[in-house]
Amino acid sequence: MTQRPALSRRDLLKLSACGAFGSSMSRWLPALANETSRTSLRGRSVILLWMTGGPPQTDTFDMKPGHENGGQFKPIDSSVPGIQVCEHLPQVAKLMQHCVPVRSMSTKEGDHTRATYLMRTGNLPQGPIDFPTMGSLFSKELGRDNSDLPNFVAIAPYTQFSPAAYGPGFLGPKFAPLVVGDANRVINATGANYDQSLAVKNLTLSQGLNVERADARLSLLGDLESDFASLRPGLPSESHQSAYAAAVRMMRSEAVKAFNLEDEDATLRDAYGRNQFGQACLLARRLVERGVPFVEVSLNGVGNNQTFAWDTHQDNFKSVKSLLGVLDPAWATLMTDLKDRGMLESTTIIWMGEFGRTPKINPQTGRDHFPNAWSSVMCGGGIKGGQFVGKTSADGMKVDDRPVSVQDLFATLCKAVGLDSMKQNVSNVGRPIRLADPSAKPINEIAG
Repeated sequence: MTQRPALSRRDLLKLSACGAFGSSMSRWLPALANETSRTSLRGRSVILLWMTGGPPQTDTFDMKPGHENGGQFKPIDSSVPGIQVCEHLPQVAKLMQHCVPVRSMSTKEGDHTRATYLMRTGNLPQGPIDFPTMGSLFSKELGRDNSDLPNFVAIAPYTQFSPAAYGPGFLGPKFAPLVVGDANRVINATGANYDQSLAVKNLTLSQGLNVERADARLSLLGDLESDFASLRPGLPSESHQSAYAAAVRMMRSEAVKAFNLEDEDATLRDAYGRNQFGQACLLARRLVERGVPFVEVSLNGVGNNQTFAWDTHQDNFKSVKSLLGVLDPAWATLMTDLKDRGMLESTTIIWMGEFGRTPKINPQTGRDHFPNAWSSVMCGGGIKGGQFVGKTSADGMKVDDRPVSVQDLFATLCKAVGLDSMKQNVSNVGRPIRLADPSAKPINEIAG
């Protein structure tokens, strides 16, 4: 039997650019997939649990019992002496040895649009510079060019607060996420349509279309793209070819089975939670297991509130209790599942939103936007769990110890996953931009 030559992604792009789509895709794409599977070693990964709208620190990881700002929830002890969390996070509480609540996040943006952009890119909008979202930035450094799956997958992102905060920015389309799920679709927490909401469309050939006919169409596409690229060379043409080649490679790969959640044991699926967020966390584990270096999962709401989630200006405690009821089992099962599979030490998990919420409860029993002093949580790989960082005042209104900025958080993540935060990318205006600003102070006591 004749052995097919191994093909790299660079070979793929060269072939597509010169019209190699004209040869049978069914012949050389499997060779590429086999080459990838032989050399693919799962490296460091990041899972971002994004809390759309801004979760209240006072009702989660920085409770103020005994103070009028403390609210209705009670604190409970965690697996780490001296660290208490909300009573509605009992499963996460048992895994606090893997986690570090950062209780002293301090930013200045209380507007959803600007705060979302700041926390996801590490920067405020600066004229013509189009900063990349966190997933694009880190997947570029941690990913592989020859991966069968995208290096960055975003599950159910709610982008309407700040669309620019979710794209690859000056890194270009090559580093854009594969978006799975529709955050604007109402998914009932006990309904049966969450699987459909997490499906990736168009991964199989259309009904009645066989491989030979698909190859013929790809051949024609290759000829057209080759002609177009010869007349209009540059990044747009290359990005278009690259996107098509990556899509075809994914369609023909066994790795695409990652999106089939029905392969999982029903008991484990139940543990994650039979809802969109719970199953999205399970999908994140399946993707990381197959080498995807950055996955983000958004909790945009529960029941009929699927868009504004943690933006609890009214009825804060009712809404937050429902949200924590979905968050707690999904997050805890994700950590346990990763640990049981020997993957937690190589997977860093970040829990955060765009800001916190006011310690003071408003007349509508709600909490408003509050960037002054709030919480995020870092867990898993590269994080020395079982401690907390920072301290806020007794009323929760200000940081008393170890303020942490967004750039400090980016620098800490760099250290946790083994990246040099001083590495530079050239922006769309020719200005070099580092992974984290030189002024950033990584939280050295928890990272590395």
